[in-house]
Amino acid sequence: MSLRDNNSIRHGVNALVAAIAMVGLLSASACTVRPLYGDAGIAEGQGTSAALALIEVKPVKTRQALEVRNHLIFLLSGGSGQPADPGLLLNLAVTSSTISAATVQIATDNEPSAGTVTMTADYTLTEVATGDVVATGKRSTSASFDRPRQEFATMRAERDAENRAARELAEILRLAVAQDLERKRQ
Repeated sequence: MSLRDNNSIRHGVNALVAAIAMVGLLSASACTVRPLYGDAGIAEGQGTSAALALIEVKPVKTRQALEVRNHLIFLLSGGSGQPADPGLLLNLAVTSSTISAATVQIATDNEPSAGTVTMTADYTLTEVATGDVVATGKRSTSASFDRPRQEFATMRAERDAENRAARELAEILRLAVAQDLERKRQ
């Protein structure tokens, strides 16, 4: 065995010892990082998932807001619908806008060839028992789509982009509400 092989083995052992020492130091310190959806309780031994299932999402008025609301209810409850006895109410105000993202010049017309749907939700989370506001926030997302020359195909592509943006916004809102509940617990 050459001197070079001994040095690389020694460096490997030193790195392993240093890694084990770091793990020991980190586990000994008061680390407060834990999974967001873990079993640690929010109130009376409830985990985050159980607390999210107690949220009732109030009715909305527009088609885009309804898409966000329906997907959010599914995400909060795990597919079981609105709670019979909610502990929290979530009020949503969803807005949607569409802009042309690119244009292609055909002869003398500048026709849009792509668009972007931007969907924004303002939310307020309140306790049912006290009426106290637990959290407020604003989240947004966007989805792009192609604008073909056919009018119906363009309308369908825009609607599909709105639906994609609504699903993504619902997922973002679920995460935001879960984080708000965790902050309240601490």
